[in-house]
Amino acid sequence: MKVAFIGGGNMASAIIGGLVARDFPRSGLLVVEIDSNARTRITAAYGVKAIESPAPALAEADVIVLAVKPQAMREVSKSIAPHAGQALVVTIAAGIQLADLSRWLGGHERLVRAMPNLPALVHAGITGLFALPAVSDNDRTAADNLLKAVGATLWFEHESDLDAVVAVSGSGPAYVFYALEALEAAAKELGIQDGAARSLALWTFVGAAKLAIERQEGPEALRAQVTSKGGTTERAIGVLEAAKVKAHFIEAVKAAAERSREMGAAYGKD
Repeated sequence: MKVAFIGGGNMASAIIGGLVARDFPRSGLLVVEIDSNARTRITAAYGVKAIESPAPALAEADVIVLAVKPQAMREVSKSIAPHAGQALVVTIAAGIQLADLSRWLGGHERLVRAMPNLPALVHAGITGLFALPAVSDNDRTAADNLLKAVGATLWFEHESDLDAVVAVSGSGPAYVFYALEALEAAAKELGIQDGAARSLALWTFVGAAKLAIERQEGPEALRAQVTSKGGTTERAIGVLEAAKVKAHFIEAVKAAAERSREMGAAYGKD
């Protein structure tokens, strides 16, 4: 299988790195990237071919991964349309709807929309995927294998679900970093030195996530195990509940989903 990446940014690099680590043949990978520095970096890091613009070589690809910014997707899609042939096209641009992408590609229907998240950079991400009806089981397997190179995958039946995926897991790392900032700041205010404060915050998140994955218990049940009656955790949770932190958190995620819908509508206009 030959895979071509349009765009050589962080996410494309992460996927390429994951594929190479899984012994995917470097000769089967191609990157189309206008920035010469990025081309040099990718070639040096992974030993794959990188070219400046779409060329006949693109027509040989079995899978084309569109890894460009959402606002650039219309122009980029139209530029590669003459070279796309019957390739499976996977887009990882947030908010871009497949109906719009299909139109820009001249009616192409072998399309998969994927939403990976930032931890893909360390091959610990999770990707939500949706496919049009024209995508075969083999196509789904190909797309799934690509994104599994950088973490777990989940398929959804409705494209609208990906707006929620964007809000929950796409934006989610920022929520975690936000909470890490707060926990680290609290440690410092309590007199703990900078390096120790960060280590306490980071490893608390790492350990809690690992425990939740391995125990396979719900977060509410796990929280109860930490929250002794009349203890320190109960006092802290009481403050958070009084401030309605959970309710505000849910509203924040809903706002992110709404913004994803707005972006899809805005970027899809011709």
